[in-house]
Amino acid sequence: MSGSTEERVKLQPGFAPETPLIDPSRNPRVVGAKPRWRTLLVIPVACLIALGLHLFISNEQPYPETHAYALFLGIILALALAADVTCFLWSAPRRWMTHMAPLFAAAVLVLLVWELITTGFRLLPLPYFPGPAAVLQSLINDRHLLFDSTWHSLVLLLGGYALGVAVALVSGISIGWFAQARYWGMPLLKIIGPIPATAWIPLAMVVSPSPKFSAVGLIALAVWFPVTMLTASGISNTRASYLDVARTLGASRAYLIFRVAIPAAMPSIFVGLFMGLGASFLTLVVAETVGVKSGLGWYVSWAQGWAEYGKVFAALIIMAVFFSTIMTLLFKVRDRVLVWQKGTIKW
Repeated sequence: MSGSTEERVKLQPGFAPETPLIDPSRNPRVVGAKPRWRTLLVIPVACLIALGLHLFISNEQPYPETHAYALFLGIILALALAADVTCFLWSAPRRWMTHMAPLFAAAVLVLLVWELITTGFRLLPLPYFPGPAAVLQSLINDRHLLFDSTWHSLVLLLGGYALGVAVALVSGISIGWFAQARYWGMPLLKIIGPIPATAWIPLAMVVSPSPKFSAVGLIALAVWFPVTMLTASGISNTRASYLDVARTLGASRAYLIFRVAIPAAMPSIFVGLFMGLGASFLTLVVAETVGVKSGLGWYVSWAQGWAEYGKVFAALIIMAVFFSTIMTLLFKVRDRVLVWQKGTIKW
C-alpha cells in the first residue's frame, strides 16, 4: 500500500484530523510536554501543611528545635517552588520532577504524621520516640561526630566488602569450573556458609589483633558466602552451546573461563553481590557495637547508653541514606555491565 503512515491513518474511517493522537498535557513522558500543575504543586502544599502544623503544636518545644525544623521545612518549600518554576521554563527536568514529585510529597507527609503522633498527641512515650524537630536538632548538634562515624563505617564496609568479593569470586569461579575444587569446596561452603557472620564475633575478638581487623574479616565472611554460591552456580550453568562454539573456534581454557563463562554468569554474580551487600550492612552495625570505638553502629550503642534517643533516630536516618546510596551505586554498575539485558529482562 503506497503513501506515508500519516496519510494511511487519515484514510481510516472515524478518524478526526483535528483530534491529536497524543495529548501532551496528559502524557508527561512526551519530550517537552508541560507537566500537570497539580502534580508539581503537591510538594509545596505538603510543605505548607507540615509547616503550619509544626508552628501550631510546637509552642511548648525548645526554641532551637522549633526554629531549625521550621527553617528546614521552609528550605524544602523554597526549593520545591524553584523547581516548579524551572520545570515550566526548562524542559530537561520536567519528566524527572513530574515522576518524583509525589514521592517527595509523601516524604513530607510522613514527617507531618510523625510530628502529629509524637509532639502533637503524644501517643508514643518520651524519650524513646522524639519528634522530627528533636531528631533534626540532634543531627545538627552531633554533625561532626556523625560525619566521623559515617566515614569510619564507610572504610570498614568497603574494606570488608572488597575483601569478601575478591575471595568469593576466586572461590566461586574455581568451584563452578573445576570438578576437583567443587568436590572439596561445596561441603565447606555448605557447612561454614549458613553460619551467620555475627556468630563468629567472640572468636574474631580473640584471634584478631585489632577490633577493626575483626570487623573487616566478619564483613568479608558475610559477603563471601552468597557471592561464592551465586558465582559458582552461574559458572556451572553456563550454556554448553556457548562453550562448544568457543572450543570449535580453538579457544583455550583461560578464554573459556574469562571470556565465555564469567560474562554468561554475570547476572548470577550480581545477585550474589546484592545479597552480600545486604549482609554486610547487618554485620557492620553489629560488629561496630563490639570492640570498635567509632562508626554508626558504635554511635547508636553509645547514644542508647545515654538515653539520647534523638541521636539514635538521627543515626538511623544517616544509615538509611548511607546504605541506600551504596546500593544505588551498585545498581548503576549493574546497569552499565548488564546493559545487554535491556529489552529481555525488566529491571
